[in-house]
Amino acid sequence: MSIAPIFIGGTGSHVGKSWMAAAVCRHLRRRGLRVAPFKAQNMSNNSFPCPDGGEIGRAQAAQAAACGLEPHPDMNPILLKPTSEKGCQVVVNGRVWRDLSATAYYDEMPFLWRSALDAFSRLSARHDIVVIEGAGSVAEINLWDRDVVNLPFAEQVAARGLLVGDIDRGGIFASVAGTYWLLPEAWRRLLPCFAVNRFRGDRRLFADGVGMLEDKAGARCLGVFGYEYAALVDEEDGVAAEDRPRRGTAGADVAIIAFPCISNLTDFRLLTGAAWVRHPVERQFAAVILPGTKHTLADLAWLRRQGLDSWLEQQHAGGAHILGICGGYQMLGQSVADPHGVEGGGTAEGLRFLPVTTELAADKVTRAVSARTPAGVAFGAYEIHMGRTQASGPAVPMAFVGDAAEGICEGRVMGTYLHGATEDPRVLAEWLGLDLPPAPSVDERFEALADWFERDADLGLFERTYL
Repeated sequence: MSIAPIFIGGTGSHVGKSWMAAAVCRHLRRRGLRVAPFKAQNMSNNSFPCPDGGEIGRAQAAQAAACGLEPHPDMNPILLKPTSEKGCQVVVNGRVWRDLSATAYYDEMPFLWRSALDAFSRLSARHDIVVIEGAGSVAEINLWDRDVVNLPFAEQVAARGLLVGDIDRGGIFASVAGTYWLLPEAWRRLLPCFAVNRFRGDRRLFADGVGMLEDKAGARCLGVFGYEYAALVDEEDGVAAEDRPRRGTAGADVAIIAFPCISNLTDFRLLTGAAWVRHPVERQFAAVILPGTKHTLADLAWLRRQGLDSWLEQQHAGGAHILGICGGYQMLGQSVADPHGVEGGGTAEGLRFLPVTTELAADKVTRAVSARTPAGVAFGAYEIHMGRTQASGPAVPMAFVGDAAEGICEGRVMGTYLHGATEDPRVLAEWLGLDLPPAPSVDERFEALADWFERDADLGLFERTYL
C-alpha cells in the first residue's frame, strides 16, 4: 500500500504543528497503517540520538514513538543547531556536517535539497504513508526560493496538506485567511483543509467563525481542537522559557537557569511549576538546575555576567541541591577547555563546585542508554555532547550505565550527562528529594493525543481528503 504523504504546515511558529503531526501519526497507526514522521529541515537544540547512530530533532523522535518506531536519521535529514545569532552546527543524515553562517548555509541548498529528497524517498519506500511536518509559517514569501521544508517540498513529493492555526494567540482570521491569500493558487490547492488549534471554552461559540473562515480561505475546516496539555509531545524549538505556559505546580521550589543557548528542554517536562531564572532572585530554592546548552563557554560567561555564579553559591549555602545536566555539568567543574575550537577555542574557569575538568572534543557522543541510580531505579536516558569530563579522584556516581559509573555527586552538588533522567519522577525523588506524582507512559500520552484528534476532527472529511 502507498498513500500520498500528508503535510502539516502552520500559519506561524509554535501553533501546534508537532502536536498535530504526532496526533495524525498515532491515528493512522490505529488504522493499521505503517506510518512514519518526516521533517526535511529542523532548527532546534532539542535533539535525540538514534539507536543506529546520529541525532534528529526531538519532535521527530517523539513522532516516531507515536508511530511505534525507533527514531532514524531519515526522519529529519537536516538538523540546524544554533551556536550564535548568525551561525549554526549543521547535522546532515544524523551526523555533524559543518558549522555555517546563515549565508553560507543557503549557498548549500542544492546539496541539502538532494539530501532531504533522498531521505524522504528511503523513508517512504519502507512505509505506507509519511506525515511531513513543516516549519514556521508556510507563507514566508521571502524564503520560498530556498525553502526545503514547507510547500516547495510538499509540492515536490505530491503531498496533501493541512494548515494549522492557533486561535489562543488571537488573530485566527487574519492568520488563516491571510496565509491562503499570500499563496499561489497551486499551493492553495495543496492545503485543502485547515485546523483551528488551541481553542478554550465552548466550541459552539465559534460555530459561525468556522463558516466565515471557510469562506475567506476557500478551504474546509477539519476541526476546532481544544487547548489541552495532558498529551503534549516533546517541543522541538528553544522557546523562551519564560514564554512557555505553566501547566501545574510540580517542582515549584525548583529553579532552572534559563541559558541563552539552552538545549533539551524536555528534561523539565515534569517540573511544570519551576521558576526559570535569568538573574538572581531573592528566594531560597530547594534545588537549582543548570540545564544543557549548545554553547557551554558562552553560557558560562553569560551566567557570570548575570551574577548567577555568586547566587548559586548563596543557594547552595542556604541548603539547595545543585544539579548540572550535560553543559551545566561541565560548568560545575574546575575548568572547560576547547582545544579544537569547537566553540571558538580557549579555556574558562568553571564554577568549581565539582572536582572535574572538561575538554571539548572534535567528535560528538550521541547514544541512547539504559541506566540505573545507586538505589537501583532503572530508567532510560540519552547522551548528546562534545565534552569529555574527568574526575580528579574517586567519585560517588550519579548512575550506572551497565557496569560503568556515570556522573558525580559531591554532597548536594551533582553532575550528569544523562538527558532524560529527570523525566522520571523516581529519579527526581532520589537525586533531589522531590515528591512528584507518577508520570504517564509514552504510549499513554500518544493514545491520549490520538483521542484528542479523533474527538475534535471531522474524521469523514479527513478520510475523503487524505486517504
